[in-house]
Amino acid sequence: MITSLPVSRVPDPSLAPPLRWGVLGPGGIARAFVRSVLKHSRQQLVAVGSRTAQRAEAFAAEFGIPRVHSSYESLVTDPDVDVVYVATPHSHHHAQALLAIAAGKHVLVEKAFTRNAAEARGVAEAARAAGVVALEAMWTRFLPGADVLRQLLAAGELGEIVTVAADFGLPIGPEDAARLHDPALAGGALLDLGIYPVSFASFVLGPPDEITATGRLTEAGVDEQVRAVLRTGAAEAVLTTTLTERTHTTAEIVGTRARVDLPADFYTPVPFTVSDGHATFTADPGPILGHEGLVYQAAHLAQLVADGTTDSPTLPLEETIGILTTTDEIRRQVGVRYPGE
Repeated sequence: MITSLPVSRVPDPSLAPPLRWGVLGPGGIARAFVRSVLKHSRQQLVAVGSRTAQRAEAFAAEFGIPRVHSSYESLVTDPDVDVVYVATPHSHHHAQALLAIAAGKHVLVEKAFTRNAAEARGVAEAARAAGVVALEAMWTRFLPGADVLRQLLAAGELGEIVTVAADFGLPIGPEDAARLHDPALAGGALLDLGIYPVSFASFVLGPPDEITATGRLTEAGVDEQVRAVLRTGAAEAVLTTTLTERTHTTAEIVGTRARVDLPADFYTPVPFTVSDGHATFTADPGPILGHEGLVYQAAHLAQLVADGTTDSPTLPLEETIGILTTTDEIRRQVGVRYPGE
């Protein structure tokens, strides 16, 4: 019987030692990231780079970033930049992460980390050889609530896991986000939205033994809708993602001793519940809510650097590669192949 929930061990992000950050790709997710970092941490935003100088200049003016670079090469070689945040489309992550690593920079690479496992392995090998941190920006993993759940799973409080379920779908047409409908930019629901359910399943169950996936493609050839069942031992994860409609965007874990229910939007700081048939407990999501929770991943990377640790124990590179191995197989079964793969 569960008598109480563990206390999150995630430190206040304002305590993390400051690094000097360069933003590669000043888009929407970069804007949310920078806003959270400036508000809740001591991290320093010192440079922004874009292939379009005007975009970089506007971004820099919005956030008071002192230096603007009109090329990615110029940004990564800036001597005042310690770490590069790669926030471009998935199709570019591999080349741009390698560019930054070759310049001796640490990298925080937006999810999906790369298009496929082979590219992720290449980034991981380059980072290890260079002795720098390469971290997937799967921000959910670094939230206080995720650590509470991590402790429950490690202690076996839920019993044997029977099922996991997670969904993430939004109505996103070509007019809303053209990149998600472009095979050349590694578009589709799976790598943009579905990566959250796949990563959640990996967090709970580890790598799958068996994958069964179905889906529907757009005329352009990207996945519009995907449903996957991942089996790990006796447990199954049922995952769905789509670009055609807004789903519940919830998740659940059912064990033989207790269950966990994560409300919408499950990948953000949410007050999830844990029930064992006798009592129900609600986890505190922490003091930083919504997309401001993006700051936790920046603080985590900064602490890794300060500690001299090049691979995160919270989200190791091998797990990131494993997650993309899973999405590779899902895409193979659904029939999605990106140009140049």
